Amino acid sequence: MREVGIMIEAMVVLSLFALILLSIAVKRKDGSSKKALRSGFGMMKGVIPLLLFAFILSGMLQAAIPAELIKQWLGSEAGLRGIIIGTLAGTSIPGGPYISFPIISAVHDAGAGIGTVVAFVTGWAMMGLGKLPFELAIMGTRFTLVRMLLFAVFPVIAGWIAYVVL
Repeated sequence: MREVGIMIEAMVVLSLFALILLSIAVKRKDGSSKKALRSGFGMMKGVIPLLLFAFILSGMLQAAIPAELIKQWLGSEAGLRGIIIGTLAGTSIPGGPYISFPIISAVHDAGAGIGTVVAFVTGWAMMGLGKLPFELAIMGTRFTLVRMLLFAVFPVIAGWIAYVVL
């Protein structure tokens, strides 16, 4: 039930920020508030289908993959194996947080251990292959390879620390 409270708190904070920024834009009287609202609603139209399918996918993961299998391969008792699998899974998930976190939450709810989930999130944030084409095109091959090699160990380290400490 605490998750609902956190969601409401986050929604209130975001709403307050949006209202403050909207009031600043309205006071400018230059039409920027209407332009901003159109832009925001345009983005929302693109994100809502992604959210819908991310939540459907997270529900289907819970239904399709038996909780015992998740616990066996990704649970606390899986240890380093679960952390490495979590790292690889996190690295392979494309998209932003609105896609990734419902999936990560479903895996966690199904019994994945805290070390695995931390490795999953860290792998997604630091190594996400969905960013790779953009990074290669903008930053170049050398930079991308160096960054990937340097960051490759961090999800495993973070997952192991969470596994041992928590």
